[in-house]
Amino acid sequence: MALKSSGTTCAVRGCTYNRTKLNHWLKSECFDHKPKKKIECSCPKWYSFHQLPNDDDEAKRNWLKNLNLKHPPKYCYVCSFHFVDKTPTEENPYPTLYLGYEKPPEKKRRRVVRMIVDSQVATDQADVMVFEQPQTFKDAQTQWMDPAVEDHTYSKGSIIIYNMPITPAPEISLSIAEVTLKGDKDCLLYTGIPLLVFNTLVSCVQGFAPQSSTMPVQDQVLLTIMKLRQNFVLADLARRFIISASQVSKTIKHWIDVLAEHTKDLIPWLPCDTIISTMPQVFLQHFPDVTCIIDCTESVLQKAKNLDSRSESYSHYYASNTVKYLVAIAPSGMVMFISEAFGGKCSDRYITQNSGFLDCLRPGDLVMGDRGFTIRDLVEERRVRLVIPAFTRKQSQLTNEQVTQMRRIANVRIHVERAIRRLKVYKILSQTVPISLVPKIDKILQICAALINLRGELISSK
Repeated sequence: MALKSSGTTCAVRGCTYNRTKLNHWLKSECFDHKPKKKIECSCPKWYSFHQLPNDDDEAKRNWLKNLNLKHPPKYCYVCSFHFVDKTPTEENPYPTLYLGYEKPPEKKRRRVVRMIVDSQVATDQADVMVFEQPQTFKDAQTQWMDPAVEDHTYSKGSIIIYNMPITPAPEISLSIAEVTLKGDKDCLLYTGIPLLVFNTLVSCVQGFAPQSSTMPVQDQVLLTIMKLRQNFVLADLARRFIISASQVSKTIKHWIDVLAEHTKDLIPWLPCDTIISTMPQVFLQHFPDVTCIIDCTESVLQKAKNLDSRSESYSHYYASNTVKYLVAIAPSGMVMFISEAFGGKCSDRYITQNSGFLDCLRPGDLVMGDRGFTIRDLVEERRVRLVIPAFTRKQSQLTNEQVTQMRRIANVRIHVERAIRRLKVYKILSQTVPISLVPKIDKILQICAALINLRGELISSK
């Protein structure tokens, strides 16, 4: 018969004695004094309850210490089975028996036992290592191990490894960059530039490392470029370089400033002689006078909390918050100009007019753009020609000459799209830009453009 507890239950872990069981026992018939019930005869009670002393602080602390309860009940009772004298006495005032837990043994150091298996192994001077795994004891309120680990019972017990000579490990003082970048393939994956170019870049900025950092300069530069190239989260970079996430953030912000200052000369506006001498054959056939090809592209931003910032950076084309910037390349594919970041709502004309691009043009230059660059009046003031695809302008259709010219423009304008694709190989620009790096987005654009120029994969001149 199931018995319902009346609320008074022994507080010892695992003990099931309660007031209901005691009352049921008292109402039963006594075998020694029949027909009396046990509550009427003089037989000793099965057990009794003793309440936690609340008037004595020292006794209360000792009770709770012995019971070892993380969350003791509001009204704490302990049955007589847990006292040495079946009741609190002066000699044994606290519960000490059958308290439902065992004290876990102290963790011992792992022992390494070397033994010789047989005479043949002895001649080979091979060692056998036996690792003894300490046993652990858990109680009902301890979180158990993962069941998936418990399934593999064949791995329990001693682990014996044969034929492993014990030799002192050599001291390795390689930096993380030296371990990670083992060749051009690894360096292109994590930085986007060849290994020799990366080492040259590190040597140029060697003297600008912060004195407070203990990391090698090579590791700090690699960490920063890895953030731009792969857009790893800070926690991932902190784990790779064995530092804190806050230190990763400080390192990235410092080196973005340093690299932006030392790579700005890697985005030069080429002179006309250099442009003509490196011009590919596809330009020489139809557009031999082209100085540069321009286009605008966008990168998605993490949504800002400020409503004004959201409004300024919202792009209806991408239906998200973006930054927009202008890219100008030479016919050879080299980036000659990259503007600052503007809000996604800005037009191509506004960016061209306010980015400083027009100041780089010289009289007689020829600029090739898309239909969105309605800047003919701006460039003609500087005696610069503009080539863009033709518009229908409310006409029924384009003429044959206009269609042919439009196809020729599209055939060469594809190179600026390829340059932007190389630029967005750096995932900081192709993925969502974190809000913490938005203040440095102008410098990030400059660094990424300089790195793709350093890589040197330009259009063939043949």
